[in-house]
Amino acid sequence: MSIEVLNESGLEVDVRRLSRLAQFVMEQMRVHPQAELCIKAVDEDTIAALNGQWMEKEGPTDVLAFPMDELRPGKVNEEPEEGVLGDLVLAPSVAERQGEEAGHGGQAEIDLLTVHGILHLLGYDHAEPEEHAVMFGLQGELLEKWRADAGPA
Repeated sequence: MSIEVLNESGLEVDVRRLSRLAQFVMEQMRVHPQAELCIKAVDEDTIAALNGQWMEKEGPTDVLAFPMDELRPGKVNEEPEEGVLGDLVLAPSVAERQGEEAGHGGQAEIDLLTVHGILHLLGYDHAEPEEHAVMFGLQGELLEKWRADAGPA
């Protein structure tokens, strides 16, 4: 898998951990081994501008997902599609605040947002209650497995 992690946030971000987590999630979701993903950590002004431009929402957000080739999770006994999964844009300063408010800290929030964003890139959504239950259930399972299997830095 080709996973590029760029830190343009001005804050310290564990890019190796982000890359490992993204690879873990993509493998768990049976994404093609040649799929491409870019994760960019940015400051609040940058993510606010992107949020306004693409989501028509005002102010900074925590994560934005920009799917490219509309790849979907691979199915057992089926060859997954090759292509570009897309781009994730994270705001570490927003994640830090949210993580502190949630009581689990900034790194755990960045992990959560990374998994959440990759699921969005794979076509999951949470607009409807049924979709929400599926997406957040899967997100929880992936984070639990990550922590158990590969989580420590």
